[in-house]
Amino acid sequence: MTKTLRAFAGIMAAVMTLAALSGCGTRVDSAGEAVDSARTITIGTTDKVSTIDPAGSYDIGSSTVKIQIYPFLYAQNYGRTTMSRDLAADDGAWNGDGTRFTVHIKPGLKWANGHALDAHDVKFSLDRMRAIDDANGPASLLANISNISVTDATTIVIDDKLPYDVTLKQVLGSPAAAIVDDEVFPADRLADGQAIIAADAFGGPYSLTSMKRDELFEYRRNPNYRGLTPAKNDIVQVRYFADSANLKLAVQQGQVDVAYRSMTPTDVNDLRRHDGLKVITGAAGSQRYLTFNLRTQPYGTKQPGADAKKALAVRRAVADLIDRKALSNSVYFKTYLPTYSYLPDDYLGHEDTFRSSYGDGRGGASLAAARRVLAEAGVETPVTLSIQYNTDHYGQSSAEEYAAIKSQLESGGLFRVDVRSTEWTQYNKERVATEDSDGAYPAYQLGWGPDFPDSDDYLSPLLRDVGLGNYLGNYLGNGYRSDVVNGLIARQQSERDESRRAELLRQVQRQATKDVPAIPLLEVPQIAVARSGVSGVVLDSSLRFRYAGIAG
Repeated sequence: MTKTLRAFAGIMAAVMTLAALSGCGTRVDSAGEAVDSARTITIGTTDKVSTIDPAGSYDIGSSTVKIQIYPFLYAQNYGRTTMSRDLAADDGAWNGDGTRFTVHIKPGLKWANGHALDAHDVKFSLDRMRAIDDANGPASLLANISNISVTDATTIVIDDKLPYDVTLKQVLGSPAAAIVDDEVFPADRLADGQAIIAADAFGGPYSLTSMKRDELFEYRRNPNYRGLTPAKNDIVQVRYFADSANLKLAVQQGQVDVAYRSMTPTDVNDLRRHDGLKVITGAAGSQRYLTFNLRTQPYGTKQPGADAKKALAVRRAVADLIDRKALSNSVYFKTYLPTYSYLPDDYLGHEDTFRSSYGDGRGGASLAAARRVLAEAGVETPVTLSIQYNTDHYGQSSAEEYAAIKSQLESGGLFRVDVRSTEWTQYNKERVATEDSDGAYPAYQLGWGPDFPDSDDYLSPLLRDVGLGNYLGNYLGNGYRSDVVNGLIARQQSERDESRRAELLRQVQRQATKDVPAIPLLEVPQIAVARSGVSGVVLDSSLRFRYAGIAG
């Protein structure tokens, strides 16, 4: 526990009785002063924040911050899967051939600092996202946009490469389309977080008033916000914990009103039995993968003795040896469920391609299948494979998960596995293969949660090489590129017939399953623990945990 959090815990011990009697309780600000907490919410998390600039990160911890402080044209409303208007004044309209989309922004909007917030900011934000094209950013989501223009202060016109792009409106509500203040943000580089705070360059439900990385973020309600989800509280404090044990203790003791991401299954089960607390389970929108770096894996393109056939055989053999049910049962006590597809079960086009293609063909592992695929490719065994994982972003149980994966891969003598862990901010940079770097990890843990509730958002960001120029075109960041997958993804994005689109989505999964750039392992439920007097904690299908609706 950090010095700041130890001090906070001491203060909280003195006010615990009052907190139990007065709704959300007394809180302290970043200076250690008590604040009126009638409308103050305190949230605890183990997530990490890499940057608050929308162009520079794509991880859940950073995105959770950004949806509180930046506006969007559209956003997902509570309990819905369709997009609603945030700053947009209408639902937008396509021209006759479906290549141009026109949308209007509400007139008279202002940033928290008083600057005008208009169509020029929208164009600036989208152009900037594409120009910076950061390796850890979400620019790939904008791949279908060819041009953005403004006809007046309230009108934005977007030219799309695909006719009647069925994903565009949802993309405009994704992290790639967060709107930023064109009078504050540089057009060609990431902005410093403290400079953004000093300029009060915020247009979402909140302004971020202070930021102590890995310790404390403080927000205040933005009175200039006129979007979808106005804040029900005045102040939000988010406290960052080093591990799930400290987070569990904090919610037990009333130091936080809501604990969100990530506690171990054992911790959650213990908290279910704790008086005064409630466990909230949301849609299981997140998935976990074992990802291969196609450059640095055994026989990868940048390795001595590079051999595409042998490299593919290594990936397929690993897929043959993975026992997802064992991971679910022994590590996560069935709170995380096995998944055999790049799409969750209830999404359009879902097909359990990994169940039928690998292992015993029924979801179990097969040593014989793994041995056969390696032998047919002429791969000498044991194959040495290094795997990296992370505990401060994906949870403490990741250590047990990857110890189990190591045991599964080594059990028949086909692999010799080295597993190591790295702190998240370093991990998120080192894993990515770019034009200037091959990426540090031959294989690595990766999680994905959707930007919007549509099948495309589980496939396009991970598997499509968009070729924007600065990096290797998708969130996997592993050098994977398939012309077949690229073409199928583009076709389904403009297919308005649902049955035909579903078949195209299945074809994407089948091809990617043959190529094995990443192995889907587990489906992860969203879980929060809140004090019994707290309401408005909503965990929706696109992992948008919004503070605005929470009341104590």
